[in-house]
Amino acid sequence: MSAPEPTSYEAASARIEEIVRRLDSGEAGLRETLELVAEGRRLVEWCAGELEAVGRGLEELRLEELVARLERGGPEPPAAA
Repeated sequence: MSAPEPTSYEAASARIEEIVRRLDSGEAGLRETLELVAEGRRLVEWCAGELEAVGRGLEELRLEELVARLERGGPEPPAAA
C-alpha cells in the first residue's frame, strides 16, 4: 500500500521524523522496516523537490529585484556572503 502524497513540507518532515523514531526503536519487523525505508525515501525526495522549487522561486525574486533596481538606476543590492 502506497502512502498518500504529503500536503506540505512540514507534514512530510514530521512523517520522516516519525519514521526515524520507529526505525530507531528497533521494534519494527523486517517487512515494516522495508516499507518505512521506502516511504521515508519517497518523502525525502519529495522534500528535496519542494526545497529546490522554493530556492528557484527565491532566485527569481532576487533577479526581479535586481532588474527593478537597474531599471530605476539605483545601486545594486549587496552581494550575498
